[in-house]
Amino acid sequence: MKKLLYLLIFVLFLGSCSEYQKVFRGEDVSAKYKVAEELYKDGKYKKALRLFEQIVPQFRGKPQAERIMYYYADTYYQLEDFYLSGYQFERFAKSYPKSQKKEDAAFKGAKSYSHLSLRYSLDQEDTDTAIEKLQAFINEYPESEKLKEANELVAKLRDKKEKKAYEIAKQYHHREKYKVAIYAFDNYLVDHPGSSYREKVLYYKLESEYLLAIGSYQVLVEERLKTAQGYYNNYKKYYKTEGEYLEKADKIGEDIKNRLEQFK
Repeated sequence: MKKLLYLLIFVLFLGSCSEYQKVFRGEDVSAKYKVAEELYKDGKYKKALRLFEQIVPQFRGKPQAERIMYYYADTYYQLEDFYLSGYQFERFAKSYPKSQKKEDAAFKGAKSYSHLSLRYSLDQEDTDTAIEKLQAFINEYPESEKLKEANELVAKLRDKKEKKAYEIAKQYHHREKYKVAIYAFDNYLVDHPGSSYREKVLYYKLESEYLLAIGSYQVLVEERLKTAQGYYNNYKKYYKTEGEYLEKADKIGEDIKNRLEQFK
């Protein structure tokens, strides 16, 4: 019975494959459209895509074009070919501005770019594009059911960019390029005022100025210590009783105070 069942399944499989090949190699555009849609709905996206690629040019300007173009873009999305899904969804939204699928296409197109965003240490061009597209979606569809997810994606992408900027500034600090580090930390605070890395930035800015001061020529030490003391006071303004770097900052602050006493 088992052998018979397997044989039956195999025969059906061969039959479906031969039917697909017949449609694929044939000239009947309507048949291709019908089979492509069935395959798409069954989740057989690779096979569906091969047929959509054949028929998309044939249906341009026809009533079915809107439906086919959406399926075509979404097939790329389901196959995780996010470069092409982003492009095709954007194309769909521009071609069919009154479509009921426009909102969904706008969201999936923007989300496609978020999938392309590389880890924070690499180039962030696609991250910038994703943020731009998602923000445009948020602005255009403020009542969308996808709004929460879109905002979460934007927050995640912005955090990635903030982390990259923070790590770059910190690298200057660790390489003992303290002046450049301080400049980078200052720019960071201007560009990312509400960043989750704010405390780290304030602390490493303080430490950079402190280490710069104690490693300077004697004539420059007092002035730089006073600058470092200002950075310490700024850190304490935000993290007076709680902070990841509070103990280290207080230690530096105390040493700055003792060193400045010597100048008096």
